Amino acid sequence: MTYMQLTYLHLGSLVPAFVIGSYLLLNRKGTPVHKFLGKIYMGLMLFTAFITLFMEALVGPKFLNHFGFLHLLSLFVLYTVPTAYRAIRVGNIKLHKRKMVGLYVGALLVAGAFTLSPGRLIHTWLFG
Repeated sequence: MTYMQLTYLHLGSLVPAFVIGSYLLLNRKGTPVHKFLGKIYMGLMLFTAFITLFMEALVGPKFLNHFGFLHLLSLFVLYTVPTAYRAIRVGNIKLHKRKMVGLYVGALLVAGAFTLSPGRLIHTWLFG
């Protein structure tokens, strides 16, 4: 796949994850809807993090001539989602909540803010 194809695939999973994640944070927890959408959200976050591993860093320093600092957030997602799922499965609501809020803030808000940096594709699309 080309970089642009991966970008569209990444954005195609990221946008609904952001919408669902926002809904989940703002609405009642533990309902059947929350549980259903939570599984979709987790799947979308895992998928989008996995996709980014194939996207070469185009800005900043590289590790192994491919990975950049934002790839650390992908690893964060790939670790956090399964541990958050496990936490809720064993009834540890506090840990699940902490991980899910951290996932939303770190992987969506912080990473999203980085994409607005000059030289990044989203910055170019939005600001020319």
